[in-house]
Amino acid sequence: MIAKGSAWLLAFAALAFGLRPAEAAPPKGTPLLILLPPEALPLDVGAGGFVLVGGFFSGGGMNWMPTSGARSLGGLQATAVSRDGKTIVGEALDARGLQNAAIWSGGTTWRTLGSFTPAAQPCDFDLSVALGTSADGRVVVGLGWNGCGHARAFRWEESTGMVDLGSLTGQSTRANGISGDGRVVIGWEESNGPRLGAKWVERAQEMIRGPFGPVGEAHAANSDGSIIVGSRCNFNDPRATAWKWTAAGVQCFPVDRPRDLPNLPYGAFMLGTSEDGRVIGGAFSFGLDSESLVWFDGEVLFLKDYLRQNGVPDAFEGWINTGFVQSVTPDGRILVGYGAGPTTFQGYMVVLPKLD
Repeated sequence: MIAKGSAWLLAFAALAFGLRPAEAAPPKGTPLLILLPPEALPLDVGAGGFVLVGGFFSGGGMNWMPTSGARSLGGLQATAVSRDGKTIVGEALDARGLQNAAIWSGGTTWRTLGSFTPAAQPCDFDLSVALGTSADGRVVVGLGWNGCGHARAFRWEESTGMVDLGSLTGQSTRANGISGDGRVVIGWEESNGPRLGAKWVERAQEMIRGPFGPVGEAHAANSDGSIIVGSRCNFNDPRATAWKWTAAGVQCFPVDRPRDLPNLPYGAFMLGTSEDGRVIGGAFSFGLDSESLVWFDGEVLFLKDYLRQNGVPDAFEGWINTGFVQSVTPDGRILVGYGAGPTTFQGYMVVLPKLD
């Protein structure tokens, strides 16, 4: 069902009292779809689903809690949150009006992090952006600039400041996320063609290769970096393909285009993973023409279809599209994302039923 009013609190209370992690797929029972207010767009989830962070479509950072609803955090956007929901990172303007990676300080105040050195130059108005944080919120990763020649993935913590993670080819790199323990940074390196998946383990860069050669960019990792997920597993496959990396190698996940979608060059994106990798969220996307996906033990389903087939027949009724599942809680119980709602872009949360 679609949760309204006090049903939100009942759903969260159930989660708080010991429901166990995902063990089988697809889950049986009726999921819960919670719609956020229009223009509130979540990008990450913390505190077991009690804290969502992201941005407003009209601009500015946002967090949402079932007890307070959506509220403004100031800044430009919130992009990631610590496991306990207390540390929020994102983007804010510094005193010069330059875009900075930033840490939320409370209210509408942000601490800007600058770039690699105090003398680093922006590219236009961009100096850095934060895209991920560790489980304890002490490590921040993202993209930093020093002029427009190239951009670099960075890893920041209080003791070191912002560290340039470098590049194997001298081209631009970006950190899209980080493992919960702060050891493994994941993202991409530019090539003469598409962006290629990369990871930095203890700051040493490695390219991620699959059964067909290099893969596309990495988007998310679990707590110790033993599972990494991303997009474009096989650049030669005409189908959209996502991928999951483990120590055993890369597994490709092709997604066929449903007949009711236009014939566009869609990509398959894995954007968030549970701790055990059995629940993965993402999108079947061509830009903003996008439909949310969820993988249960490797079986891909369009989120709207899964909901409507499992007790939520009016899920996303009137929506233009369901957009993107942006994040998954470590236990695999909650998906958060946003899409093109009936009147404007709108966020949502899905609470999955107890899994066998």
